[in-house]
Amino acid sequence: MLGFLQGFAYGLFISCLPWLIIGLIEPRMAVPLENPTRWHVMLRYWLILPFIAFILWVTSLFGGFGPTLGGWVAGLLAIFVAIPAERSWRGWLRRRAERRQEAEQEAAAQRERAALEHKAREAGLAILDPEQPPVGADELVRALCDTKGALLKARRPDLASQVDRIYTRYAHVNEVLEGKFDERELTFERSLKLVREVSWTAVDNLNTMASVARGVRGVDVNHVRGRLDRESHMSDEERRALERRLELVQETETRLRDLGARNEAAITALDDAAVAVSAVNTDRPRASVAAEQAMEDLRQFVEKAHHYGRKG
Repeated sequence: MLGFLQGFAYGLFISCLPWLIIGLIEPRMAVPLENPTRWHVMLRYWLILPFIAFILWVTSLFGGFGPTLGGWVAGLLAIFVAIPAERSWRGWLRRRAERRQEAEQEAAAQRERAALEHKAREAGLAILDPEQPPVGADELVRALCDTKGALLKARRPDLASQVDRIYTRYAHVNEVLEGKFDERELTFERSLKLVREVSWTAVDNLNTMASVARGVRGVDVNHVRGRLDRESHMSDEERRALERRLELVQETETRLRDLGARNEAAITALDDAAVAVSAVNTDRPRASVAAEQAMEDLRQFVEKAHHYGRKG
């Protein structure tokens, strides 16, 4: 073992010189750092590795054995093997640090998003992002995000705003329920089930609105009306076709208004639920008797205490 160690020290010491020359010409080839300099090369191959080789050589002298061929070969190849190994190891450390930093940034971003969403809901200004549902969103909220995306694709941002209002009411009612009842109570489960049923009804209406709005997305109402106003010599068949397009749009708008009215009723129901639950008094009185009775008992106790003192 000491002979191998002595041979390894000789081989390592001799290999430092060619690697020093290579590193002075191109530091990246000799030092596995991101931005190596010639000072790194000098420090590594002129000081650190020769010192390690010297320590190994001095240690091997106590055995009294000569250097072995295997030790020589291992010493000569040590740097050649160590450079790619160290480069891989440093790359793994860098990637792990980057992943950790990304995870921390993502967690911080989620906490910030959750805080902003909570603040927006309290102010009644919560806005859903179809591409990025809120933190901890349940199935219904994700469905609202999908529905809003469908309405935006149908070029109806005016209808998409109704999604935000339903989401705000739904989140508000949930917060009120969680603040008033224990999640294990039967009342909480029944109330939450009813709130979700009403909200799912609104989601179904919104999906229908998105489907209906897509049907007339390609109709340019202004263009059709402009042609009807400008072109007075068009054929009767063409005029009927243009008028039919306007009728389709008007029928669609009428249906959209009816569905929107149903959603307004759902929003009102959610508001009523929030107000009703907020008015429920779930606090339990901490005093075992009324305040007047407690005062009277205390007065009698004081009088008895005085009598007891005079008797003593």
